[in-house]
Order: sequence, then C-alpha cells, then structure tokens
Amino acid sequence: MPTKTLQIPTAYGQGDAFAAFPDRGERHPGVLMYADGFGIRPVLREMARELAGHGYYVLVPNLFYRHGPAPVVELPEHIGEEVRPAIFAQLMPLIEAHTAERVLSDADAYLRFLTVQPEVGAGPVAVTGYCIGGLLAMRTAAAHPGQVAAVAAFHGPVGVDGHDLFSKLTAQVHLGHAEGDMTPEALGELNQALDAAGVRYTSEIYPGTIHGFTMSDTDAFSASGLKRHWDQLLPLLDRTLGNS
Repeated sequence: MPTKTLQIPTAYGQGDAFAAFPDRGERHPGVLMYADGFGIRPVLREMARELAGHGYYVLVPNLFYRHGPAPVVELPEHIGEEVRPAIFAQLMPLIEAHTAERVLSDADAYLRFLTVQPEVGAGPVAVTGYCIGGLLAMRTAAAHPGQVAAVAAFHGPVGVDGHDLFSKLTAQVHLGHAEGDMTPEALGELNQALDAAGVRYTSEIYPGTIHGFTMSDTDAFSASGLKRHWDQLLPLLDRTLGNS
C-alpha cells in the first residue's frame, strides 16, 4: 500500500502529514484521519494503510506541526503505563495550545488539500478520529456540513463539549465509546442530545474496553475493541461515500 509524506499549506505555515492510498491508478473517496494525542507513529500508519486497503485515500495530519514535525515528542515502541505520565507531561501543553480556532483553521486547510489530490475522487469525504482526534473529527464535520458525509470518533471526549456541535451536523455519525470512559447513564444523555438534534447516528459503549482501546502500541489495546471499530467504520464509509 503506497504511502507518502506531504506538506499541507495552512494559515500558520506548512503542516506535515502522510497519506495512504490504493495503488491502482484510480481516484478514491477521501478520508481525513485525526490521530490520538500521541500523534503520528507506526500504529497510525498501519491503521491508515488498513483503511486505504478498503479503497480510500487516507490523509493523516500532524496535529502539532506548529511545534515541529512528527513525532513532536519522542515515543517508545510501546507506550506503557510506566512512561505515560512523562509523555503526557510533554504533550499536554501542545494539546492545550491547540485551540478551537486553530482546530477549525487547520480543518479548512486539511479538507482543501485532501479534495484536490489527484488520487481523490469528486464527492463528499469522511472524517475519523481517535481520543482527542475524535473531538476534532466532530468539530470538523460540524464546520463543513456540505462536505463531510460521515464522521466517526473512537474513545473520544465527545460528550465534553459535543452538544453545541450536534445541531450543525449533517454527516452520519458513529461514536464508539470505551467502557472506562462512558457510563450507561452518560451514554443515554448523549444519545438523547443526538436525537434532539436530529443526527443520524450510532453511539455505543464497546464492552470490556478502556480509553485508547484501538491503539495496539499501548496497554489500553483491545483486539476485540479494534475489530468492532472496523466493523462499524467500514460500513459507515461504504454507505456514505458510495464505495460499496
């Protein structure tokens, strides 16, 4: 599966990114994939290649490009609990500096760049994200209702400030929550808000999972959770982007 490193023009300069896409000389639906807080690393490249293998052009930007090219923070091959606090001590200032204004400005640049790539077909795109990237995916979809046909967020903090976004969404939505992040009561409240906003969605707790369950290079990884993620994500994209 081909991958290439890219530079995306933004209002703040150049943002580094990588893309994975099928090697068939055709045009494919575009998907913008937001990484979790740990950023671009081998597991994200692997997930992007997996998704590209199903017929999509997948663009993964470095969210923290203002602070340097990825990896902005040096990461071990396995992000275990013993190293997590020290890594987050470095990452939290970057996450906190990534304001809503920056998120939306970057989203404009990412979607503009994605849709003009020669390997990307005309038509709507999808956005997916993990952890904090799930919240960024929802914000991007809400800001681009005519362009984003599907949005998926996995173990993301969507309940934190998501309610004000829901009324702006026209995309079909899937939210995959970690059991460690979301109580059944909180899920009920979240889904009621989605219903009230008229959002077409699925929103569920993945059994036996904790925050970060999709990421195979962390202690949070759940093989069953990752499989459920693919089982939900792929039909959503096929259905909304006409790739079935």
